[in-house]
Amino acid sequence: MEAPVTTSVHALRTAHEQFVTTPGAAPRVRDLIADSWRRCAVRGVHPDGSGLPPLRVTAAELTAYRRAHPLALVLPLFRELLGDAAPDDGHVFAVADTDGTLLWVEGDTATIERGERMHFAEGAVWSEERAGTNAPGTALELGRPVQIVTGEHYSCAVHAWSCAAAPVRDPSTGRVLGVIDLSGGGTIASPPALAAVRGAALAAEAHLARTMAVPAPIGCDDGVRLSVLGRDSALLEHGGRVLRLSPRHSEIVLTLALAGHGVTGDRLAVELSDREVPPSTLRAEMTRLRAVLGPALLGSRPYALLCPVRTDFGEVSALLAEGRVAQALARYPGPPLPRSDAPFVVEQRRSLEQQLRGAVLGSGDPGLVRRWVDADWGADDAVAWSVLARTLPNGTPQRAAAAARARGLDFAEALPPQVVRHAAVLQRARS
Repeated sequence: MEAPVTTSVHALRTAHEQFVTTPGAAPRVRDLIADSWRRCAVRGVHPDGSGLPPLRVTAAELTAYRRAHPLALVLPLFRELLGDAAPDDGHVFAVADTDGTLLWVEGDTATIERGERMHFAEGAVWSEERAGTNAPGTALELGRPVQIVTGEHYSCAVHAWSCAAAPVRDPSTGRVLGVIDLSGGGTIASPPALAAVRGAALAAEAHLARTMAVPAPIGCDDGVRLSVLGRDSALLEHGGRVLRLSPRHSEIVLTLALAGHGVTGDRLAVELSDREVPPSTLRAEMTRLRAVLGPALLGSRPYALLCPVRTDFGEVSALLAEGRVAQALARYPGPPLPRSDAPFVVEQRRSLEQQLRGAVLGSGDPGLVRRWVDADWGADDAVAWSVLARTLPNGTPQRAAAAARARGLDFAEALPPQVVRHAAVLQRARS
């Protein structure tokens, strides 16, 4: 851990001005700060104090998210260790999640009000990527305690502040759960402040080790099941509850479930849309999803489902792999998230349908083929109707009807699109 900086306020601000106004200038600051400034410059963070950190969630969403967050268990401990002296010293303590979203900001009332003017407030995102060099964000970036004083902040809006922060880890897995921070004036630019947050983090981890009895993420033993076939809003069964997810959350959870491993934010954005998804938009959506699922189920950096998830999609795929075509078709109420245009979902939907269709048409079982063409997704499948006609006995009305349907579909496919549309209009008018 680095010793607290002793450079003067004037010298720090001069170094900051030289760095942001002179391309390629070597920052005349600590290595930790120089590295952070370079990351901020590459990410396009505003050094002039504009572009304040965004408020990511609504009050209701934040309340639900905080209630489920593991660090809620140690909030009373943080209040005891860091909050009692806040009115006397004029500082605040803050607890943030792994994305840098401030979950709690408590302490001196006047300091809280000053912080709110620069969006250092509950629900705001203070990751290094969004807010520039700052103790909570940079501690998360590096995974270790840090102290940032006055002009070491990348954003000029924070140059009147000093802060110290330390990550808090899950004692059973070592995974970062969030960060504890002290922010304020001169008293925070001192060795005791850094020691205080480091001690608070260690005390929190010891408390969590005593209270978190099971090493696995909470709820995993209860089993998690995701149902997406034939529905636009997925159902998630977890811990005795059934959650109906929004269409976008359904796409995200299905993508993470089928990926089977962590997915970076950049990759997830590509899987969800052909158009560019701003990182801030994706992070906000993931925060809302974490408020629904709880942090014990949804992890970040990279994004991942922390419990094994069974899906009806996977169950049908497994039955097909075993050659149990009839059972697979019986378990298939329709395509997964049929209205979704997310590239990953479209690809998986097409893949499963092709596998199932191929297995049904290749089975030689007229009963299975009949079930396929009787379903909405197979009603206009000309090849399937032809296969059905060939599998039915010669001379039967059913065979003749299937062959006629196949010929009709082939004829319709050969017509110009405008003729097909006109015929459909006439058919609707007659009905």
